[in-house]
Amino acid sequence: MITLKQMSGQEFQHYISYAIEDYAKEKVDAGNWREEEAMRLSKDSFEKLLPNDERTENHQLFSVFQHEILVGMIWISQPPTNPEEGFIYDFLIFEQFQGLGYGKSAMKEIEVIAKGLGMKKIGLHVFGHNKVARGLYEKLGYEITNISMAKTI
Repeated sequence: MITLKQMSGQEFQHYISYAIEDYAKEKVDAGNWREEEAMRLSKDSFEKLLPNDERTENHQLFSVFQHEILVGMIWISQPPTNPEEGFIYDFLIFEQFQGLGYGKSAMKEIEVIAKGLGMKKIGLHVFGHNKVARGLYEKLGYEITNISMAKTI
């Protein structure tokens, strides 16, 4: 049984340090940023999106629990300009809990929450090299809306 709970300040502090580093790495792996600038750009992105940390308006950050054990987190935004369309900014199931169905359960639970907030559609971004995440989202009915491609020459 998966439960989503509003992220506490302490949980946010643990999350944000991991997220900034992980996002920087993903952007470098995707070829979007150079390694020497990645941490600064990642930190700037998070500061712009979450100026008030977990209390930022129109952003909901949830800790994902399996019973009382923290297994991950999910961050969804509901823009005031289009409140019927949410966007998942980040979703994470900790490595030791992956492959156990928690991700699928958490995504289904965020849909229930989103519907309760008036959302009729949820978008998300997934890095092309993240085949596991892409597979999960496709199984849950998410469809590709855009594809960006690049080739290093």
